[in-house]
Amino acid sequence: MSLRERVEALAARPDDRYDDADRALFAEFRAALARGEIRAAERRPGGAWCVNTWVKQGILLGFRMGTLVDMSPHPSFPFFDKDTYPVRPTTLQDDVRLVPGGSSIRDGAYVAPGVICMPPMYVNVGAYVDAGTMIDSHALVGSCAQIGRRVHLSAAAQIGGVLEPVGALPVIVEDDVLIGGGCGIYEGTAVHDLVREAVYRRDGDQPLEIPAGAVVVPGARAAPGAAAARWGISLYAPVIVKYRDAKTDAATALEEYLR
Repeated sequence: MSLRERVEALAARPDDRYDDADRALFAEFRAALARGEIRAAERRPGGAWCVNTWVKQGILLGFRMGTLVDMSPHPSFPFFDKDTYPVRPTTLQDDVRLVPGGSSIRDGAYVAPGVICMPPMYVNVGAYVDAGTMIDSHALVGSCAQIGRRVHLSAAAQIGGVLEPVGALPVIVEDDVLIGGGCGIYEGTAVHDLVREAVYRRDGDQPLEIPAGAVVVPGARAAPGAAAARWGISLYAPVIVKYRDAKTDAATALEEYLR
């Protein structure tokens, strides 16, 4: 049986009693996630993004299977989490620049060679972060979020995760996107593209997808309703203000010295 078939069979089992063989299967599954061999979502040959429901089922299985354990590196830094989701075992050979200062990558996340992690930042299980991306300080890559190549998640940027329902596509950020400081993009967020005069949001089986090369910054839009108009209330809205051009690329090139 394939890994998919075995994971689906285990996830469908009604009882919550797991033996060593079940845990070994989950460890095999988690390792495949961490190597990027399987993904919570991926682009099909036709160009559309599709969720791999069985992968999300497997991730949820890990939470169901796990037991709470003490993961504290020191008594003064207490951490307690499911034993099925330890910190990702990252080594120098992974070619990931993990700067000291309190960052964490949960096992079951893929972080490609050349990724830069500035402290403190967090990458959750099921996330996929492609090569050359910079995750800046206080930035979050949520569970199952898909981040492309050479993306810059600026300080305090938040990319939401979508673990449940299992059929829901996560937030997807394409290649060469710049997410500005303090900008949050979540599964329920509408992203307004001022350049192309379009609004991107999750719609049915379509994901919230940030197009390649976009420059996204925090913005605001008028709240609906008479009271909102009377009181001058506005709501947070991420806004695409431009797409990468020669000037943007020149500014980004300066960052290569930091890499």
